[in-house]
Amino acid sequence: MLETSAWGQRIMLKRALGSTGIDVSVLGLGTVKIGRNQQVKYPSGFELPDDKAVIELFELAQSLGINFIDTAPAYGTSEQRLGELLPNRHDWVIVTKVGEIFEDGQSRFDFSFDYTVNSVEQSLKKLKRDVLDVVLVHSDGNDMDIIKNEPVFEALAALKEKGLIKAYGMSSKTVEGGFWVVENCDVVMATANLDYDEERPVLELAKKLNKGVIIKKGLQSGHADSSTGGGGVEASFEHILNLPGVSSMIVGTINPSHLRDNVRIVHQTLSS
Repeated sequence: MLETSAWGQRIMLKRALGSTGIDVSVLGLGTVKIGRNQQVKYPSGFELPDDKAVIELFELAQSLGINFIDTAPAYGTSEQRLGELLPNRHDWVIVTKVGEIFEDGQSRFDFSFDYTVNSVEQSLKKLKRDVLDVVLVHSDGNDMDIIKNEPVFEALAALKEKGLIKAYGMSSKTVEGGFWVVENCDVVMATANLDYDEERPVLELAKKLNKGVIIKKGLQSGHADSSTGGGGVEASFEHILNLPGVSSMIVGTINPSHLRDNVRIVHQTLSS
């Protein structure tokens, strides 16, 4: 059962992010939509919200018990806006990424040692943090090539040793890559939804080894809604939050009504 506050308000359940010592709300807020609206895979286009709307969205999220935010340098101005607009900035757990750069409407990738260090330093400045909670490698789809031939994980290990990041891993795209990350890093970001269950073995291994699991694309970038032909938002949450090892599910929205609905569905799912 979920806890309630002294005012009778249900409190968003938090789960351990593996063995990192970090607790995250089971629903996390994705922020690509506050920083980038080009080359995104949502059912319909959208305008970037103004500063007032962004602040109000984060205040609402925090009031609903969400403490976990996902961002990335590839999300346009997302990191910059978080640093400038996030209320109670140090009460949040933030996961950001390295490796992907989005410029002039296109993505490119750089997994070199120097770029990784520079990217983390820039994220620290933009987010106005002394330490980053979680940094993930933003895979280009070739997980094992990155793992075997690029020094990005060596750089992240060095940054963790220096105390600039608390935990690291990868936003992976393959089962093989996910296995390696679970065995060698702190956190994996994996894909799971009603139409895709191939990475379940990665989640099972993460549970066994007590590694953090963050789920992406759980609502299929907006396509899970039954109105767009998907299997439904409620069914998606129920499926994902009951998968083995899952710490949190990231859902991106700039719509306050959708955010409230998502939180309500999470409460219903975890109370049943």
